[in-house]
Amino acid sequence: MRLKVGFILRSLIVVGTFLGLVVLWSSLSPKPNDDSPFGKRDDGLLPRGDIVAQFKPVVPWPHVEGVEVDLNSIRIKNVGANHPQIPNQKQVIQQQYVTFKPHSNPYTSPILKRDTLGNFEPKEPEPPGVPDGPGERGKPFVLGPEYKEAVQASIKEFGFNMVASDMISLDRTINDIRHEECKYWNYDDRLLTSSVIIVFHNEGWSTLMRTVHSVIKRTPSQYLAEIVMIDDFSNKVHLKERLEEYIKQWNGLVKLFRNEKREGLIQARSIGARKATKGQVLIYLDAHCEVGVNWYAPLVAPISQDRTVCTVPLIDSIHGQSFTLESQGGGDQDGFARGAWDWSMLWKRVPLGDREKKQRKTKTEPYRSPAMAGGLFAIERDFFFELGLYDPGLQIWGGENFEISYKIWQCGGQLLFVPCSRIGHIYRLQGWQGNPPPAHVGSSPTLKNYVRVVEVWWDDYKDYFYASRPETLTLAYGDISELKRFREEHRCKSFKWFMEEIAYDIPMHYPLPPKNVDWGEIRGFETSYCIDSMGHTNGGNVEIGPCHRMGGNQLFRINEANQLMQYDQCLTRGADNSAVIITHCDLNQNTEWKYFKDLHRFTHVPTGKCLDRSDLLHKVFISDCDTSKTTQKWEMNNIVAV
Repeated sequence: MRLKVGFILRSLIVVGTFLGLVVLWSSLSPKPNDDSPFGKRDDGLLPRGDIVAQFKPVVPWPHVEGVEVDLNSIRIKNVGANHPQIPNQKQVIQQQYVTFKPHSNPYTSPILKRDTLGNFEPKEPEPPGVPDGPGERGKPFVLGPEYKEAVQASIKEFGFNMVASDMISLDRTINDIRHEECKYWNYDDRLLTSSVIIVFHNEGWSTLMRTVHSVIKRTPSQYLAEIVMIDDFSNKVHLKERLEEYIKQWNGLVKLFRNEKREGLIQARSIGARKATKGQVLIYLDAHCEVGVNWYAPLVAPISQDRTVCTVPLIDSIHGQSFTLESQGGGDQDGFARGAWDWSMLWKRVPLGDREKKQRKTKTEPYRSPAMAGGLFAIERDFFFELGLYDPGLQIWGGENFEISYKIWQCGGQLLFVPCSRIGHIYRLQGWQGNPPPAHVGSSPTLKNYVRVVEVWWDDYKDYFYASRPETLTLAYGDISELKRFREEHRCKSFKWFMEEIAYDIPMHYPLPPKNVDWGEIRGFETSYCIDSMGHTNGGNVEIGPCHRMGGNQLFRINEANQLMQYDQCLTRGADNSAVIITHCDLNQNTEWKYFKDLHRFTHVPTGKCLDRSDLLHKVFISDCDTSKTTQKWEMNNIVAV
């Protein structure tokens, strides 16, 4: 009996305790009309305004050490609308942010010792490929007239004088054109290892293999993990079995992977990143390069010190005809330039300015650049993957250099140009037939790439692109929702911040364009002939040619500043005061045209004359206005890219 009474008493105590807790919990639970999940509050004791703004997160915004991710907002988004999680005040105050994977490699900054040769400098002169052979030390190699036809055929097929290239040793020496100061930098030897990635499509044999030879010859072996060659669906015989057999001499150091279809340079590079698994850093090289003396340590040292840094070497010019190696030219008095663009998204270079120079203690240390050309750069492998590699919607070639540049800067990284790492690059010669994109890509892949980039990264600045490229206004560019979600979740900064803090000097050289008054082809009224720049720039004559409705050299725009333009070029009077030429212009230059749409007339304001033409001679000029002349009547018809 006592056992039963004891059991009942204990049960009553447990039940009573439970009911008491339920009542207490109910009294503390928020009502639908409560302002706070903690019930009534004394507003006088809490900060005014936005709660989040009153408390700084662990990594403060907008100062970014890497990329900030609001984990709580992501959790809420993932839970879904059926089970919302309302963060309480404590969660709001103590929100935690994570960045890119933290840097873990111990590394000390390079030291300049002006009286001591750098520790990575070669101890002895590099042996020549062939003593006193063709092209040694980067000297010009000029063939006689008997080779003219063969040379022209090779230029048409490959873009270079492959006849001369094939006579030059794959192990030739090149001239050292670095600044003298570069030879006295000492680098911590705890450099990260690298995978060098080379993408090629129907490349000439000797230019491709000289790239590989130069990397192996001039890279300290302990840091070169592998060379990964990505064949983007080549059909040249010399790139088949011959290549497979040739690379066996390096016992697996050089690897070859073949795409099953033509992917294009951009996506082939992303494939290369996935195939390159041994190196900590990915170094991308074009398939026609030669790396310079002590190129590796300066390029990889900044990444070894900060994994969110992307580095770009100084790119020198190898002439595609004679294979001489020279500095690219341009830039400041030392040849230093920053990567830039105009508002039609053409690649440009601007001189290194005082604002950047003041941040440096020495002449040859790395400096910031808003953008890279895209062909040659180094980036930590994991960081590249955290950035999402290249936008998978970018096709073939074009715009990817800007996309990765903006993504790095706006999402917390840095892009540095490295003066002491120099790599020679062969530029294609006029007369190359090119590698047309495959049929499955469709038309205008580069323009579509540009639109995807500006739609994701440029914010309101995209209006300036559309002012410069009005034909793209209705261009279908695919789904970019995942890219925008990446930018939002990673708290990437605005393009306005980027333009003010990093790319501040670009509008000084390439001013923001005025709005367009009209744009399209300039067609002779009720004819089939249009004004065509014929690809001329910087002083060439414009001409009259059959209208083709494809834009390009026949696409012009006239803006509110009275400039008649094509890309960054303006139409103006020639030296004879009659012919119409096309030349580079800035915002306040060549503001000299008025378009009277109803009258079908272009007036040259400074002279009061009218735009005229000769359909027979294919010439465009200005002459005294005459309403009876049909050759002075024009119509401007919009052209839409597809």
